[in-house]
Amino acid sequence: MSMAPPIKVALGSIAFIIFWILAVFPAVPFLPIGRTAGSLLGAMLMVIFRVISPDEAYSSIDLPILGLLFGTMVVSVFLERADMFQHLGKLLSWKSRGPKDLLFRVCLISAISSALFTNDTVCVVLTEFILKIARQNDLPPQPFLLALASSANIGSATTPIGNPQNLVIAVQSGISFGKFLKGLFGAMIVGVLVNATILLGYFWKILSIEKDLEVASNSVPNEVTADNEVISHRFSPATMSHGTSLSSQDMETVVDAAFQTAGADNITTVRSRRSSESDIQITSTESKDVGITRTVGTVEGMAPSRRFVRSLSRQSEVLREESSNVEDKEVVGSERWKRICWKVSVYLVTLGMLIGLLMGLNMSWTALTAALVLVVIDFKDARPCLEKVSYSLLIFFCGMFITVDGFNKTGIPSALWDLVEPYSKIDTASGVALLSVVVLVLSNIASNVPTVLLLGARVAASAAEISPSEETRAWLILAWVSTVAGNLSLLGSAANLIVCEQARRAQFYGYNLSFFSHLRFGVPSTLVVTTVGLLLVTA
Repeated sequence: MSMAPPIKVALGSIAFIIFWILAVFPAVPFLPIGRTAGSLLGAMLMVIFRVISPDEAYSSIDLPILGLLFGTMVVSVFLERADMFQHLGKLLSWKSRGPKDLLFRVCLISAISSALFTNDTVCVVLTEFILKIARQNDLPPQPFLLALASSANIGSATTPIGNPQNLVIAVQSGISFGKFLKGLFGAMIVGVLVNATILLGYFWKILSIEKDLEVASNSVPNEVTADNEVISHRFSPATMSHGTSLSSQDMETVVDAAFQTAGADNITTVRSRRSSESDIQITSTESKDVGITRTVGTVEGMAPSRRFVRSLSRQSEVLREESSNVEDKEVVGSERWKRICWKVSVYLVTLGMLIGLLMGLNMSWTALTAALVLVVIDFKDARPCLEKVSYSLLIFFCGMFITVDGFNKTGIPSALWDLVEPYSKIDTASGVALLSVVVLVLSNIASNVPTVLLLGARVAASAAEISPSEETRAWLILAWVSTVAGNLSLLGSAANLIVCEQARRAQFYGYNLSFFSHLRFGVPSTLVVTTVGLLLVTA
């Protein structure tokens, strides 16, 4: 592609630079409008500067990618409601054998779940679980947070629904879900193991020292966790309190005591009644005596009669409470079974979506169908669930599609690629190495999704000249490198920022993951994992 006129190149470059600054630094002091507004501003400038026409801007928006992204987000919302991620959190600490075992579990579980539910979602829901487990076991949070973020990025490279850049690659390349998974599964497994090994080597002393301290402190009573800490956790199960209720045996004891008290009072009343009759010596008929006796008994036994009535009323209240408790248990039981059936339905629909993707069905419509089925079987107003969808991310993608397409029309990306292409053929080791370095650097400078949009078609066209299998391999290499590149620095991936922000905002057990603490681990891990994975990427 030839270069556009100089004025078009200059204006298109200005619009793209503004978009890049706001995408990488959303809180820049002179224009703190955020990433989403920044992408729309870049798109608007491309149209205003006449780099692209309005019709070209509309056509550049990739609707299949947006549909796939929307569908997977809705499915993730329902999986969260069905406690799927709560079960994942429980797996982290189930029969754990120490800090090193826990670290390995975090790496493995976050990687596998990110391949199925996107890395951003997994990082959002598991960060607080990991912080809580680390605090309860007196462990440093840093290695476990790094394990979560880095392994989520590595695992998400395995499938088209793992992260946004893979969505773009899968739609543009036409690679099926099964081929995508088969080509990158081996690289992902080995990459996660290598990443876990690096983490263990880097934090071995810290985890060993903390383990010794934990063993030594077993003789000291553990600190009791406050109830509000458990309740404040977003996935803590709701418990019904029965502290004021009595068992059936206790109720029977109370009733018997009431009857015994009332009976003793009545006996005392009869005796006092007889003595009063003999003292007064009233001569009357038997019927009158009986009437006087009843009258005297009623007057003198006023207080005991009230006590007896009170005990009877108390007994009736107890019986009413027992009957209402039985009804409540029946209602709770039926609601519990409805909840279980609904959860099973959500899991089955999600499984059906994954099977459909593996069968090669259209990914966008498969995800949308699964999302709508979940909305229907929920049988409620869908607004609360749909409000949890990140529409700002969808809008960001729309603006980014337009901005990147306008920048491509300036001819600058093509000119730069023409300089690199002769030395980046993927049929040679040096070519793969150079291509990986370019993608690695651009992914951390311009972010991974714009990098894929800028380079994807060019890399694939260059590889297609060699063979169709090499074209597929080029797309998979681009997916692997652009995803793992997110582990290089804290700003390299949205998942990293999510873990950092979630950990900082945690109410009772917050932790600040700094940029340089991430960089010290991220650089060696990214270089080693990327290199090892490239050897295992297959077409």
